[in-house]
Amino acid sequence: MAIGARDYIDKLLVKKYAKEQVDNHENVQSMVNPEKMMSAMNDYAAMSRNMFALNQQLNLACSRLNARTARYATRPIQPARQAA
Repeated sequence: MAIGARDYIDKLLVKKYAKEQVDNHENVQSMVNPEKMMSAMNDYAAMSRNMFALNQQLNLACSRLNARTARYATRPIQPARQAA
């Protein structure tokens, strides 16, 4: 596999981006303390887990309450109709 521009479009792209420069992020000091960021993310994840667990418990309690207070009506079973 050859390296370099093969067709006209590739040559134009190489010419366009030949002088572009990017920042080297390894040399830039971060504006955010990574320890504080990880702590905040951990707190958010723990809160989300707890809210999900509470939601599950609330759903279970509501379904139990609905099952206890449900009133079921009894209807006689209708015989199946035969196709004509």
